[in-house]
Amino acid sequence: MAHPSQLGFQDAASPIMEELLHFHDHALMIVFMISTLVLYIIVAMVTTKITNKHILDSQEIEIVWTVLPAVILILIALPSLRILYLMDEVNNPHLTVKAIGHQWYWTYEYTDYGELSFDSYMIPTQDLAPGQFRLLEVDHRMIVPTEAPVRVLVSAEDVLHSWAVPALGIKMDAVPGRLNQTAFIASRPGIFYGQCSEICGANHSFMPIVVEAVPLAHFENWSTEALLETA
Repeated sequence: MAHPSQLGFQDAASPIMEELLHFHDHALMIVFMISTLVLYIIVAMVTTKITNKHILDSQEIEIVWTVLPAVILILIALPSLRILYLMDEVNNPHLTVKAIGHQWYWTYEYTDYGELSFDSYMIPTQDLAPGQFRLLEVDHRMIVPTEAPVRVLVSAEDVLHSWAVPALGIKMDAVPGRLNQTAFIASRPGIFYGQCSEICGANHSFMPIVVEAVPLAHFENWSTEALLETA
């Protein structure tokens, strides 16, 4: 989860988020180099009065400021297109979970496990246990196995919602009457927090998302117990 005064991203918990962090650093360095170059030119023009018309109106300068932006755009576009393809690709998921947004809670349906489904509500502040996080904890977490491809089908019952978990690199809109899909692989065990990222009404800030990644053996035990409870 995020920490007070945190400036960077949350620690990556999936391969997609690791790619996004690398792309962020790549794009940030390009922006830094452009800013440095522009600042240098401005300072040089102010201090040394570079106003020679043979420099500013030459064909070489025209070529440079036409070709250089094109090269920069290519350096940014190619990695971003690769990541977009990776985020859109869903290959042989080991588990499918359907997340349905409501005003103002989430419903999770484990379609591979028959009737296994439950609602996930935010825990009120007065009911929080010591160590739990205000406005982020829920009564039923979405449990997934680690190191296994998980497909999430995202939809909504009433208005637009958005299922977003920053540490997993996921943000998918939940649209009524439409089924969107995304996928992730939790690379390590942990509890990952998110929130609805679409302004969906008065209690928009009170429908958090909690994904708990556990080893496969623990997940199978949990799913068995959950099915017995719903039977």
